[in-house]
Amino acid sequence: MTATKVTGRGRALLATAAIASGLILTAVFSELHAKSEAAAGETRERYMPEYTADGDLILPKNFEKWVYLGSPLTPNALNGGKANFPEFHNVYMQPWAYEEYQKTNVFPEGTIMFKELQLTLPAQNPDGSRTEPSGRGYFPGKLNGADVTVKDSKRYADTGGWGYYNFHHYEPKAPTAKLKPKEECGYCHLASAKKDEVWTQFYTRLDH
Repeated sequence: MTATKVTGRGRALLATAAIASGLILTAVFSELHAKSEAAAGETRERYMPEYTADGDLILPKNFEKWVYLGSPLTPNALNGGKANFPEFHNVYMQPWAYEEYQKTNVFPEGTIMFKELQLTLPAQNPDGSRTEPSGRGYFPGKLNGADVTVKDSKRYADTGGWGYYNFHHYEPKAPTAKLKPKEECGYCHLASAKKDEVWTQFYTRLDH
């Protein structure tokens, strides 16, 4: 087998090609890193409560993409047929507020707790349960409006620093909502919620 002799010009060309390949790879990785950082930035965007000129709360945007915390359930069949909230309470929190809470164990100003209500599928048994392929239990059905709480110590000083809003207990959700009086919503949170008017006892990721 005859060895191929690489001339000085050939070595220069090979070196140039290697440098060019390295630059291309660097550019590709830099672009991928920039896209990754941009995506992370979107996740951490500090979405804050928005209000109308009259002070009504605007229905929070893209809440379904926030951090999901849990879904307590209080069905009618287990509450004498008249549960205050006969639905799954699918609760979401802005990613930035969740991250800060995990670091400080304190709900930051501007925190939004979004509770989307979801009815159970029609009952097949006296206790409100039904049987599906996975077994007997309670299963989510149609959406049924939403309740929202907002942390703002100055704006809601009369209700312990949180404001309470209802965007209908039916669909579609209202585009805006007026602040609820303390005796309608706030008193229950003040009296029974475990931490800072939030039912952290029902949400494992917050209960620390």
